[in-house]
Amino acid sequence: MRQERLAFILDRLAAHGSVTVTGLCTELGASPASIRRDLQTLEDQQLLKRTHGGAVGAGVTYELPVRYRAGRHDEEKARIAAAAVALVTDEVHTIGLNGGTTTTELARRLAALGRPLTVVTNALNIAGDLAVRPSIELVVTGGRVRPESYELVGPIADRALSGISLDVAFLGVDGVDAIVGITTHDEVEAQTDHHLIAAARRVVVLADGSKIKVRAFSRIAETAELHILVTDATADPAELDRLRAAGVQVHVA
Repeated sequence: MRQERLAFILDRLAAHGSVTVTGLCTELGASPASIRRDLQTLEDQQLLKRTHGGAVGAGVTYELPVRYRAGRHDEEKARIAAAAVALVTDEVHTIGLNGGTTTTELARRLAALGRPLTVVTNALNIAGDLAVRPSIELVVTGGRVRPESYELVGPIADRALSGISLDVAFLGVDGVDAIVGITTHDEVEAQTDHHLIAAARRVVVLADGSKIKVRAFSRIAETAELHILVTDATADPAELDRLRAAGVQVHVA
């Protein structure tokens, strides 16, 4: 699929700094014409610079935009979301969600429960999904749009979150490390996520195995601020043991 090819190309740029049409054709089994069109699409979005026979990085950090992350680790994210929705017991009435592909999957499952819930989110795509669900009372924070994640971040979002109280907050993150805590690529997003955590009585982190034992640029919260981690069987077992030792309940979906 084309979206998967685009994500693959950006992954290769993040790892190596450059790609070639010939190499991508071999790895992806696609024609040179298809690869050239893919490179042109990504250049139009200022995510790379085309060269003779390939492309180089465009001087950006390669946090994949959410539209390209969709489709990666799909099975794991579905299992994580299914395990997470099971944590929404009858005593849970107010829920916070930040942006991300796993929290987006969880949002759909929350709507499918069909019981009254108040959901607070700073993610535009999640808000769009939930706005038409009659069982969901939706609250959107406001703030500056972060195009990579469709999230509303910054002081406006922070002020909105500081004035509410939630039963549980579900967070998608870019890294989970027993020593550092949970992290993301953007410092402004990290600050807004921390306000979401501060508003909640219980904090649940959703992270597939590729995020475990990873440290991204900006810390959202220390490990001591987390209550539950929901991950999958590909996660590093030793790191999960360290998280358990630090007091985090670990659910492996």
